[in-house]
Amino acid sequence: MQMMKFYLIMINLLTFALFVLDKWLSRRRRVKYRIPENRLLLASAIGGSVGALLAMQVTRHKTRNVKFKLGIPLILLAQGAVIAFAARQLVD
Repeated sequence: MQMMKFYLIMINLLTFALFVLDKWLSRRRRVKYRIPENRLLLASAIGGSVGALLAMQVTRHKTRNVKFKLGIPLILLAQGAVIAFAARQLVD
């Protein structure tokens, strides 16, 4: 259980940092490299959805993009369902 908590904290911090970095890169118009949207979504899907939502609100980044505006909350709901299911299996 401790390892899972550590993983979730780290992946959410990493995802938050990726979103903040991408926002920073987007503001620097001369920068050619940006973090691909698929990578941001992947980081969210593997456990970083809370970090993604926080970063979206703090930086106002990707908030108009439907893929993120709807996708990240749906990923969070799916992750919550998986956690609830797993917790229930442990209790039964």
